[in-house]
Amino acid sequence: MEYLIGIQGSDYVLVAADTVCANSIIQMKHDVDKMFKMSEKILLLCVGEAGDTVQFAEYIQKNVQLYKMRNGYELSPTAAANFTRKNLADYLRSRTPYHVNLLLAGYDEHDGPSLYYMDYLAALAKAPFAAHGYGAYLTLSILDRYYKPDLTREEALELLKKCVAEVRELVALYWFHAAPHIVYFVIMSQLLLTAILKL
Repeated sequence: MEYLIGIQGSDYVLVAADTVCANSIIQMKHDVDKMFKMSEKILLLCVGEAGDTVQFAEYIQKNVQLYKMRNGYELSPTAAANFTRKNLADYLRSRTPYHVNLLLAGYDEHDGPSLYYMDYLAALAKAPFAAHGYGAYLTLSILDRYYKPDLTREEALELLKKCVAEVRELVALYWFHAAPHIVYFVIMSQLLLTAILKL
């Protein structure tokens, strides 16, 4: 069970991920960090094949940081998303494709918050909300029903709790194992907050 979710508001982006690494019905680890900080206000969330996720995410992370060192300024979330998509597309057409699904969230001083959805085929879309993993099949309808562009941070957190409660109720992996933690970040203009979701 791997689950990523993102919700964009008027002045923030809320993103969350579980901490489980599972293979079929076996839970391999319960403390995996699926979020990679690309810059002060950009986060990359990554799920997929165990080795691919870490290798690809760290490759993108280091290249975004190298860009800042060479040029003296950070990439915008839009530029980071397009850079990530280009690399994923290039690897898809090579002998060593990465099987990863991504969410990229960030805040830009000019464009405000943004959330990007990317799949393993390098399809990129800017979205007001997005999800990956088995949980996405269960929660996209909830997001579609309750999402509003002007959600406050508190309302977005309540919506996240609804989605996580639905996943915990319906996914069989959660019945047999202790429920994993859901870690969430809020990216805003001034700061980046993190916490573990308590239900």
